[in-house]
Amino acid sequence: MKLQLSISLFLLSLFSFAQQAQLKELDINLKNYNYPYPVHFKHLWVQQQELKMGYMDIKPDNYNGKNIMLLHGKNFNGAYWKTTIEALAKKGFRVIVPDQIGFGKSDKPLRFQYSFQQLAENTKHILDTLGVQKTAVLGHSMGGMLATRFTLMYPETVEQLILENPIGLEDWKLKVPYKSVDWWFENELNQSYDKIKKYQLESYYDGKWKPEYDQWVNLLAGWTLNPDFKRYAWNAALTYDMIFNQPVVYEFQNIKCPTLLIIGTRDRTALGKPLVSEAVQKTMGLYENLGKATQRKISGSKLVEIPNIGHMPHIESFDLFIKPLVNFLKK
Repeated sequence: MKLQLSISLFLLSLFSFAQQAQLKELDINLKNYNYPYPVHFKHLWVQQQELKMGYMDIKPDNYNGKNIMLLHGKNFNGAYWKTTIEALAKKGFRVIVPDQIGFGKSDKPLRFQYSFQQLAENTKHILDTLGVQKTAVLGHSMGGMLATRFTLMYPETVEQLILENPIGLEDWKLKVPYKSVDWWFENELNQSYDKIKKYQLESYYDGKWKPEYDQWVNLLAGWTLNPDFKRYAWNAALTYDMIFNQPVVYEFQNIKCPTLLIIGTRDRTALGKPLVSEAVQKTMGLYENLGKATQRKISGSKLVEIPNIGHMPHIESFDLFIKPLVNFLKK
C-alpha cells in the first residue's frame, strides 16, 4: 500500500513538473490570453487616473429581454464563466461579465484604494455604458461580496441576486490576527505554480484533480513569470485588505430583492486559516452551516445546497449548478 502511494505521489510530482515546464508567461493584463468571447474596455477616470476595465457582453440572437451580470472571485477572472455564459446565452439571456480593476484583462494600478463600493461603482459604469437598467447579478467567492455590495448600493438596478459559495459569510477579523498590506504583498511575491495548485487542490477540489482545472492554475502562475509580477502582487495584497476589513455579513438583512444561494457544502474556504490554531481553523468556513445562516438573514431567500461539492460549483459540478440558476432566473 505504501509503495502504491509513493508511486502515485511520484507520478503526480512528474505531472506537475511537466505542467510547470509548459507554463507560459502571461502579460500583466492578459493581452496574450484569449477569452471565450470578445472583450471590450470601459475607460474610467477614477482616483485621479485613467484605468481600463475589461468586460464581455454577450447578447444572443434569441434575446429574451433579461440580463445577468457575472462577478468573478479573487483568484479568477471573467474567463472561468465560459460554460455558464454559453448555457445562459442559449436560454436567451444577455450576459455581462466584467473583469474588476486589478484582475484579468483590466488594469493593475500602482496606487489604488480598493473598496467594494468603488468596484461596485466601476461596474455600474459598464451597465450605464451598455444602457442596461435592470439585471440579475451572480457573484462567486469574492464576487459574492461585491454582488452583495452592488445590490445594496443599486437596489433599483438589481432584479435578482445569486450568491454562489460567496466568501464573507462570516467576519474573519473576529478570529484572524491583523496583517498589514505589506505582509500580504510579501506573501503574494512567494507564490509559485506548485503553491497555487496545492491551494486549489486542497481548498477547492478536496484533493481530486481533473485536467480541466489546470487552466485556472496557469492563469495565476503565468503572471509569476512576468517581470512586472510585483504590480499584480501589490494589487492582490490590496484586495486581501479590502476583503478582511470590509465585511458584508452584517448587512444581509438589508437585501430586499429575490435571492438565491447556491452552496457547495464541502467548501471550507476561509481567508487567514494558516494564521490561527488548528482548533480555530475547524470553526471557519463551514459552508453547510453558513449557507443556512445566510438564508435566514436574507428575507424570502432560497437556498440550494449541493452535497459533496466545494468552492467551485460552476466548475466542479456544472449540471447541478446551472439547473437551479436557470429555474430561478425564469421566475
